[in-house]
Amino acid sequence: MTGPRGYHHGDLRRTLLSAAVEAITEAGPAALSLRDLARRAGVSHAAPAHHFGDKAGLLTALAVEGFDLLAAALRGAGDLLDAGVAYVRFAVGHRAHFEVMFRPELYRHDDPEVAAARERAGAALRAGVAALPRDATAPDQDSDALAAWSIVHGFATLWLAGALPPRTGPDPEAAARTVIRRLFD
Repeated sequence: MTGPRGYHHGDLRRTLLSAAVEAITEAGPAALSLRDLARRAGVSHAAPAHHFGDKAGLLTALAVEGFDLLAAALRGAGDLLDAGVAYVRFAVGHRAHFEVMFRPELYRHDDPEVAAARERAGAALRAGVAALPRDATAPDQDSDALAAWSIVHGFATLWLAGALPPRTGPDPEAAARTVIRRLFD
């Protein structure tokens, strides 16, 4: 495919998703436009719509990619503490994906690919919870997984918003490790 400037894309999908990450990182998902993505990618203004249908289609693909990246990050972690730190590392390192993934009004949240990718990420988090020692008085595993996710997601969201106090320090992973350890106290 040759764009209006004579630039050939071997993988237009990848190029457009990368341009979307760049644009969302700069201005957030609300400011994203397919026309801007076309300009960034050096293709006709119709090319993104032809490939993804519309903005929601593009953000659906970005959410799928984000959930799969998160699943890989969580699977690569050791114990639940390391998985929590990996979650925060993912949020900070893949901010554009993170900002889209948890805003289902931006994309087709009922898309089967999104559901499957979301489940892969959830399974990776639940695997960390399943490795915790259990006792008869402990709540069910689903409640434990929800508690762990709530803590790490809340921390990551607060970090990205700049809403944590300065004493938290400059290192999101070190700060997250301190907070997540509270789960084990």
